[in-house]
Amino acid sequence: MIITQTPFRMSFFGGGTDMESFFRTHGGAVLSTTIDKYCYVNVRHLPRFFDYSTELAYSRIERVTNVDDILHPAIRNAMKMMDMHEIRLDYEADLPARSGLGTSSSFAVGMINAFYALKGKYADKKRLADDAIRLERDLCNESGGWQDQIAAAYGGLNKIVFDSQGYEVLPVIISPERKETLNDNLMMFFTGFTRLSSAIQTANAQSVKDEDLRIERLIKMRDLVDEAEQILVNKNADLADFGRLLDRTWNLKRETGELVSTDKIDMLYEKGRSAGAIGGKLLGAGGGGFLLFYVEKDRQDAVKKAMSDLLYIPFRFETGGSRVIHFTPETYEPDETRQDD
Repeated sequence: MIITQTPFRMSFFGGGTDMESFFRTHGGAVLSTTIDKYCYVNVRHLPRFFDYSTELAYSRIERVTNVDDILHPAIRNAMKMMDMHEIRLDYEADLPARSGLGTSSSFAVGMINAFYALKGKYADKKRLADDAIRLERDLCNESGGWQDQIAAAYGGLNKIVFDSQGYEVLPVIISPERKETLNDNLMMFFTGFTRLSSAIQTANAQSVKDEDLRIERLIKMRDLVDEAEQILVNKNADLADFGRLLDRTWNLKRETGELVSTDKIDMLYEKGRSAGAIGGKLLGAGGGGFLLFYVEKDRQDAVKKAMSDLLYIPFRFETGGSRVIHFTPETYEPDETRQDD
């Protein structure tokens, strides 16, 4: 039996520039961190007592005798990609899916990590990220960028740089005290709205009438990554400027697609700002999920009160990325008589 624990990510700057269609030509960069909210994937080989060969439990339960009959596209394609057979897989998560924290990619990374471990193989962080990108973007043909898979695999506070050759993960080095202050000044609230990121990405791309203007805004969002990193690493810089940059990047992002925000989200954001938040943004592709605010200590009670209709989610930064937290070896011999292929 294998259990993996994979964190969800919080993207601060550069979202959208991690799309391959953009960064292969223009280059991209993302500043993000992983947080102590996780998904857990439990995998073992299914005992041969049943009239089905694979059992899956996520938001629904599937029992099949043929991998091609699996409804969940990521599980179906991952099992075929990694030649997995006769398994029982269970998925649990600390936060809801489709909420802007890269949950589907964290699941993909955690599942692939579990499959490698079940085969008795070690996969490093780059292998996990690369395989998850291939699974979601190529095999499942889902729209979206690369940052979620990379963040989930590597963990930590990183600048991820994209170019025509691929990507590079650069840890952001700041003092523990400054990192703690940054964490303490961030507040996250659940809007209650969930959405499918790939659908939002596709719809936003189709809604843009002036492609040159969209690219111009994405380049500005990309350039804010370096500016934000300098605020973090310069111990003499005012961390409040990080919050101000969040407001700038959010206003830029709102102009990259019609479905990035809604009237309801705009109203909630302005309520937080009026109560004392220096800046913030909606996490993820848009349309719903979690609102993030940068709020200094003396204004946090006022912001909580203003956002009292929403669920407040405390969190801490984490650094581990996807990892195997339980490993019990199994003896497994393929059953050639089963129809599971």
